[in-house]
Amino acid sequence: MTDGTPTIAVTGAAGYIGSRVVGELQRHHPDWEISAFDNFYRGRVREIGDVTVEHVDIRDGDRLAAALDGADVVAHLAAISGVDDCDESRDLTYDVNVGATGDVAWWCRGNGAALIFPASMAVMGDPETFPITTDQPRDPLNWYGRSKVAGERLIETLADGAFPAHVYLKTNLYGEHTVGDRTVSKGTVINFFVDRALAGEPLTVYEPGTQSRNFVHVTDIARAYVHSAEALLAARDDDETGVTKYALASDEDPSVMAVAETVQRIAGEERGTEPPIELVENPRSGETMVETFTVDTARTHADLGWEPEETVEESIRRLLR
Repeated sequence: MTDGTPTIAVTGAAGYIGSRVVGELQRHHPDWEISAFDNFYRGRVREIGDVTVEHVDIRDGDRLAAALDGADVVAHLAAISGVDDCDESRDLTYDVNVGATGDVAWWCRGNGAALIFPASMAVMGDPETFPITTDQPRDPLNWYGRSKVAGERLIETLADGAFPAHVYLKTNLYGEHTVGDRTVSKGTVINFFVDRALAGEPLTVYEPGTQSRNFVHVTDIARAYVHSAEALLAARDDDETGVTKYALASDEDPSVMAVAETVQRIAGEERGTEPPIELVENPRSGETMVETFTVDTARTHADLGWEPEETVEESIRRLLR
């Protein structure tokens, strides 16, 4: 903290969530110092407002420590994300999601910085009880979920007695945003269906189609980081340590087929053509198949004052327009 001004470091800042987080931090706290870095494995954003995204590979411990120097809060978003990427690149997934996450937490332990870490609902596997809470047992079905569980446990161990941390269990993201003249999006379920509708292609739904997902907009997720940074700065001042876990979710948990049907209907209303829906064989191993996906976010609302503001229908309509 320089002259009383907090410094927030964002890893994975060129990515889908990271670039939005930097933008929301700038919007809500223009006086804060923001350091942003990425290895540009997926992300392509180089400038966010007046912040330059520096090239740093978090697997390089010396470069990581230099990049984090002076940070009061680290928003650790750099990761190999998604079931398919992690299945195909397991060594890389371990190095980034586990090894480098441990290095970030170890740096925070040595320097007293607070940490925000997004786990994923993938850590839950097929939950047996609903609504889902952050305290339920971890039972991941795929390498993405396993790597996030390992990162979560490392942070729990290293934060104890040393620094405050927030761990998020976030649900499926959707929506897009703009950085300068660049549109930043990602092929998540809703975005995938919208892109296919815009291209006049069938909406392909993986069997059985009844699997439910909870959906939350990327901008809502980014706002949660702002709330967390504010709370963690206060916790740090009060010498609090250890992990607090928060669920980031909405009250919208339709089946994948229902999402496709919503995109189909709105495409007809907004563009005059309804793309066909095709049920196809599911190529993924270890996918969550529950038919309801309600999530308890009471602690998030109470502690952070966070509420989702976007809705699936409104976002789909905007995207299709």
